[in-house]
Formats: sequence, C-alpha cells, structure tokens
Amino acid sequence: MTDTVNRLEGALHALHSAAPHRVVDDLREVLCRRFAAQSVDFLMADYGLTVLQSVSAEPQERRVLPMHSSAPGRAFGAQEPFVEDAGSGTTRAHFPVTVRGDRLGVLTLTVPETERDAPWMEEMTEVARALGHEVVVAERDTDLYVQARRTDRLTLAAEMQWQLLPARSCAGPAYAFGAQLEPAYAVFGDNFDWSVSAGRLILYVTNGMGEGIEASLLTNLGINALRNARRAGIPIADQAALADQAIYAHYQGQSYLSVLLLDLDLATGRVQVVDAGSPRMLRVRDRTVTAVPFEQQLPLGMFEETDYVAQEFTLCPGDRLIFVSDGVYGVAAPGGEPYGDQALSRAIAATVLLPAADVPAAVLRELTGHRGRPEPDDDALVACVDWLGDRPGM
Repeated sequence: MTDTVNRLEGALHALHSAAPHRVVDDLREVLCRRFAAQSVDFLMADYGLTVLQSVSAEPQERRVLPMHSSAPGRAFGAQEPFVEDAGSGTTRAHFPVTVRGDRLGVLTLTVPETERDAPWMEEMTEVARALGHEVVVAERDTDLYVQARRTDRLTLAAEMQWQLLPARSCAGPAYAFGAQLEPAYAVFGDNFDWSVSAGRLILYVTNGMGEGIEASLLTNLGINALRNARRAGIPIADQAALADQAIYAHYQGQSYLSVLLLDLDLATGRVQVVDAGSPRMLRVRDRTVTAVPFEQQLPLGMFEETDYVAQEFTLCPGDRLIFVSDGVYGVAAPGGEPYGDQALSRAIAATVLLPAADVPAAVLRELTGHRGRPEPDDDALVACVDWLGDRPGM
C-alpha cells in the first residue's frame, strides 16, 4: 500500500512541478519508470470534435485518431476508462481527461498485462484527472496544447472567436452544459459564453452579423460588454442594456448583435430570459420537444438606449434546454428546403439519452446530412443545458 501511495504521489508531483511545455513529457517519464508503462500518449480533442490528436511540439509527430471509431474515442465518448488487448502480453488502457465536465482528451498507456489491476486502474484515473487540471493551467503559458486542438490553420477571425469562447462543456451537481460551434476553423461571429456561481448559471448565445474580422470584432465587443456588466453583479436585463449602449456607441446602429441571455437559478429552476434577436430556445421535457416562445426585443446596438425586459419561466427537474443559431434552423438543403422546426425537433428528440456535452455535436451531424456537404455557409451553433434539480453540495 505504501509503495502504491508513493508512486502515485510521485506522478502527481511530476505533474505539479513540470514546466508548462513539459507536463506530458515529465509525466511520461515517471509513468514509464515507476508504473511499468511501455508507452504513454496524451491525445486532445480538436476544435471540430472529429479527431483526437497527440500533444507534441513537432506537427509531424502528432498521432491523429478518429473520434468516433477508435479505442481512445470510445473512452472519450463514454467518459469511462476503456481497456483493450495490445498483443504480446500487453494491455492498452485509455482514460478520459476531463476538468469539471470539460472534456479535454484521453490519456493512453501500454503496460504489461501483469501490471494492470484494480489499484493500477484507480491510480491512472487519478493521474488522468490531475493531468487535466495541470493542462488547463499550463496552456496559459504555452501554445503546445492549443496547437494540439487544431488539425488545420485557423483563420484570424476563427482565432479571435476561439480565444473568446469558454470551455465547451461543464457540469455540477444541479446542471450539465455543452455547446459546439461549426465550422471550427473559419467562423462568422456566432458565439456562446457562460458563467456559473454557487447558485446561478448565466448563458449568452449570440448570432453574429457579417463575416470575417468584422464579425469577430463585433462579437468580441458584445461579449466583453456583457461580461463586464455581468461581473458588476447586475440583472441580465441591465446587462443587455449596457452591452447595447457599448455596441451602439461604436457602430452607431450600422452593426448589431443578436443575443439570447439566460439566467438559471440552480436551486429552484427559475429562469429569466432576454430575447434580443434570432437565437432560439427549445425545451425537452419527458422526451417531448417544444419551442419556448418569448417576446422578441431589439438586437444589441440597433438603436440608442434600448430598454430590455427579462421574461420568466420555471423548469422541472430533468428538463433540457436547447439553444440554436439561425445557421441551424435556417440552413438549406441542396434543393433549397430549409431545415426547419420539425427536422430540428426530430434531431433533438433523437439525443434525449445522450449527456448534455454530446448533444450539440449529435445535432450538428444531423444538420450536415441535411445540408449535403461538410462545410456550412454560415455559423451553426448548438448549446444544451440540463437542469437536474437541487442537489446537496451544489
């Protein structure tokens, strides 16, 4: 038991003390030396959630595996360790690397079959958890992990958007959240932002205007104005009003931002919403999908000093909310038919058994089939919030 504790502490110490760009390398060294690992790899999910790519300073050395047809992808999707026979008396084990519901990638190790037992699996699960936390901190000081998230060069506009985005998923005792934006490598201004506190989840879903740099600049101004107001502790209606003033002051009504703002009380399920534009919200309750209509208000920045009013409704435990931009419900098939509400409702209904983090990508895959080509003409954004009800320790 003492040896087990000592070697686990050694692995955790290697993670905590490593230079930002050396986190994976130092961990590999200690796992090979003290845990009999023959190979160690850390694969990160790319922006499009289509592949897992190994962390390496040299692009030609990065191993790329498909997300949906590989053993590491299975561990990533199920969020549970997955073990396979590697031949010649060895085992390959894959452990999801996740931080507070934000799924970063998979830690993969090959070890002799004789080494893999229940305590070893528990130790590696703990190491994978610690690795995630260290990577989140380390990527502030190195581009290594950001580079491992991309399979292609981003446009400058996309670079600006991805730097603005928070994590794509998070979870707590009372809620689960997931969001995805397409296309991943060239965007037009759609965005999401969220913040969670002891008792509230605040979410913004924006529908960008324009293309390229101009769209990204507009979205950056809008999101940062909303964050500035949110961090002042004011209600979402006032957040919308202050962001509206900031955008109008700069663009004088020539450009504006469509935003849906949501404030969820995690203890009661009470929701406040400001619908300032085109993003839509649907509710899934008892496997039934219904649109939640709101009184539409003006987009942010269209006119000077617009007043906004929050509308309210209450969730039941187990309710799911889906948010979509017009690049989802308005997309056309090759023959010109719009995706529409019925097709969207069917796609959402097909995901009721999936966790919130998996829902956006599943809906977007259905959208790709309707569109008939992989790349959209406009941003397509899907976000999902599950309210699980009040839970102890939230």
